[in-house]
Amino acid sequence: MFEAETLTLAQSVLDACRARGWHVATAESCTGGLVAGALTAIAGSSDVVERGFVTYSNEAKSELLGVPPETIAAHGAPVDLAISVAGVAGPGGGSATKPVGLVIFGLARRDGLCRTERRIFDGDRSAVRQAALQVALGLLAAEARS
Repeated sequence: MFEAETLTLAQSVLDACRARGWHVATAESCTGGLVAGALTAIAGSSDVVERGFVTYSNEAKSELLGVPPETIAAHGAPVDLAISVAGVAGPGGGSATKPVGLVIFGLARRDGLCRTERRIFDGDRSAVRQAALQVALGLLAAEARS
């Protein structure tokens, strides 16, 4: 189902997280669960992958991922490393401020480190989603090894 390069990246994420005793969560929009799918395509991933959300509509993003900051401050997050992926895969839905191919990645660690990355990918819907998957896995792998 996934290319060898994708599975190699997914395995490196799992190995690095496993070595640190970390758990991972994903929140995906334009990739539709591909990041979680690639991670869970690896046998034994259940000791690292905590959960994944596909929140495609704005309503779902609010309902499923809108955890109040007070709750997290009081109880902590269930994972050590999380990634979110949202964007416009196309072919429609783009605008002047959000062009087709725009993908925003959010990365957060339990220790408070958070960052975002904005990329614009060329190609059709499939190419944008595949590129976003590769970047997401690469960000997770780099962060888990740092």
